[in-house]
Amino acid sequence: MNKTVILSVLLLLFTSSSFAQGTIIPLWPNKVPNQQITDEVETIESTGIIRISKVQTPSFEVFLPAKNNASGQAVLICLGGGYGFLAYDWEGTDIAKWLNSKGIAAFILKYRLPNSKSVIESYKAPLQDAMRAMRTIRHHATQYNINKTQIGVMGFSAGGHLASTLGTHYNDTMYSSIDSIDQESARPDFMALIYPVISMQKGLTHYGSMKHLLGENPDAKLVDKFSNELQVTTDTPPTFLIHASDDKAVPVQNSLMMYQSLIKNDIYTEMHIYPKGGHGFSLGHNRAHVKSWTDLFCTWLQSISE
Repeated sequence: MNKTVILSVLLLLFTSSSFAQGTIIPLWPNKVPNQQITDEVETIESTGIIRISKVQTPSFEVFLPAKNNASGQAVLICLGGGYGFLAYDWEGTDIAKWLNSKGIAAFILKYRLPNSKSVIESYKAPLQDAMRAMRTIRHHATQYNINKTQIGVMGFSAGGHLASTLGTHYNDTMYSSIDSIDQESARPDFMALIYPVISMQKGLTHYGSMKHLLGENPDAKLVDKFSNELQVTTDTPPTFLIHASDDKAVPVQNSLMMYQSLIKNDIYTEMHIYPKGGHGFSLGHNRAHVKSWTDLFCTWLQSISE
């Protein structure tokens, strides 16, 4: 095989895999909004799960099913970690691989954390990154072999708060438009909120998430703004909710109050409350009582596509 043929083959392989599983897509082509230069360095630790903190370069990682298996649906995954770190494999890559097995494209969002020294206004950064990610995925829907009207968001714990914030604040102006990507809608077509933080209200919220996002003594208007059970409208996307009654970290009332707001606004909604399961169960493989949630979600997702 001569050099020309070898180079042609390598080019073909590179081109065909440019959006393959594991591809990292930076969200911001130049300057990241709401960010300042500091000596902070992004940290990756493995303590049973992979934890990423002090995110400096927000991005998403692409996981695509085989083209012949693809349903056309896609999910942007918002990781948990109390807005202090990102549980990258536990609530990210493992979830993406499961979604791929169902023909669903997945995009793991590595969003900036509000407790980072590099972030100027804490509460803006995660939502800025989530909005940009949704717009980027929608802009490149054809390349990803997905339907741009079937792109949802799935969030776990504090990532559930970010997902529900995206689903209720998608029309907010959080940064200045920088290119044609920002002409796309940031509205997710559906939400899956898994043991989510929803409210920032005292006695209901997860204190660590609230403290990291809004500060120790936030203004009451800011608390209300990011209490997403108060922000539901008739345009909020269809929503799937999962929680366990014995969740000691994020009270089940977060999901219950969100459900009530969704139903009040006639949003197509399904909720499952398990009597036990605790918090942070991911796919539920090690907590048999809750592992049915993945099948329930797939059935629900099919129902909104019919």
